[in-house]
Amino acid sequence: MRPIDSPGTTADEVHVVLDALTQAGCPAWISGGWGVDALAGRQTRAHRDLDLAIAAEREPAALEALGRLGYVIETDWRPVRVEVVAGGRGRVDLHPLVFDPAGDGHQAGLDGGSFRWPRDCFTSGLIGGRRVGCISVGQQLLFHSGYEPRDVDRADLALLHSLTSAAAPALD
Repeated sequence: MRPIDSPGTTADEVHVVLDALTQAGCPAWISGGWGVDALAGRQTRAHRDLDLAIAAEREPAALEALGRLGYVIETDWRPVRVEVVAGGRGRVDLHPLVFDPAGDGHQAGLDGGSFRWPRDCFTSGLIGGRRVGCISVGQQLLFHSGYEPRDVDRADLALLHSLTSAAAPALD
């Protein structure tokens, strides 16, 4: 299957996707580059895709809602992730989480293990002046470790570190 061309995912499209998922009863938390920008409260760069953590049991509803918007599956690595794309609109990378009774999310890993999303990593930020669910600075820093960063990753890391510094109390 030939990949569908996509110009990137805009803030307006982020809102359209989140609205569709909300209507489908599928809460979502933004991670990746848009998640960093949500924490900063402003868009700092162009984004190839929108990374979303969703409850695994709501994945079928999410895919159906995105399908109604014209998104089709391009990369299927379930249960780890599934990426959908809509030509001219953007890409959405869904990361299904199984939530335990304590509220921590667990994402399947490619190696057969799992990755923990602690309940306190789910927070909120702003995209285009609108409050959105996203993941914490600490969780974003964790996601940006363990691989050779690209230029966009280095920019995201610098921004995350500035947000950590800005939140730190002044030392006398």
